[in-house]
Amino acid sequence: MKIPFTKMHGCGNDYIYINCFEHDIDDPSTLSKQISDRHFGIGGDGIVLICPTDNADAKMRMFNIDGSEGKMCGNAIRCVAKYVYDNNIAAKDVLTIDTLSGTKTIELLIENGKMTSAKVDMGKAVIEPALIPVQSKETNPLIKFPFQVENKTYHITTVSMGNPHCVVFVDDPMQVDLALIGPKFEHHSFFPESVNTEFISVESRDTIHMRVWERGSGETLACGTGACAAVVAAVLNGLCDKDSDITVKLLGGDLVIRYTDEGVYMTGPAVSVFNGEILV
Repeated sequence: MKIPFTKMHGCGNDYIYINCFEHDIDDPSTLSKQISDRHFGIGGDGIVLICPTDNADAKMRMFNIDGSEGKMCGNAIRCVAKYVYDNNIAAKDVLTIDTLSGTKTIELLIENGKMTSAKVDMGKAVIEPALIPVQSKETNPLIKFPFQVENKTYHITTVSMGNPHCVVFVDDPMQVDLALIGPKFEHHSFFPESVNTEFISVESRDTIHMRVWERGSGETLACGTGACAAVVAAVLNGLCDKDSDITVKLLGGDLVIRYTDEGVYMTGPAVSVFNGEILV
């Protein structure tokens, strides 16, 4: 069968988007593994299904390149909002999108009739260990918590933004052998649902540098929930300030994150690359 798609990215975090208002996908897990391959398929960090729902303007389902279904993706949800607006599924400048992590509200920036960027209410950060989840008897948040991987001790801060994150402070993220150490964190028994791992350095109270290893995808150029987790961790460690706009510099571009008592807010771009059809 032929499946129409749109290739989109947010800060280089690229997915293949399929309009499920018009097309049914019976096995999205297998499809993601097939067409996300950068040599034998379209290429991307996974696929995103844009689906109808009674509870919001649209529903997002995202599948990683290994076929696993993710609960939330901050970069993908901006692209879903762009698709919904630009294709007149819901022509409003404030949209609601259902995810496995709940319904998110997105404020759109419109230029010349097209959405260019958006601010997403990512919800509240979760820092209780049992809810992230991590395998720990600790009831207090794990902040600068000593954690051993491959006979080396790291000091980690754990956060959930609808999916689990482990934030590691380093001198220079570019010097981290991410392909080697990333899977060790991802599959560590301490994280029963596996984990996304952010290696970050704090340049100033309003600027962070970050690389990320995403569960199910490996290193990606950007991670929206990871950028949110990085800012929350930096605030918890006293390195950045609450209620301030903090720029997170990723390999694929910049995201602006604000951590407040009410929630975490992420602002960033969404870009359509091309449309096409693939025969599967």
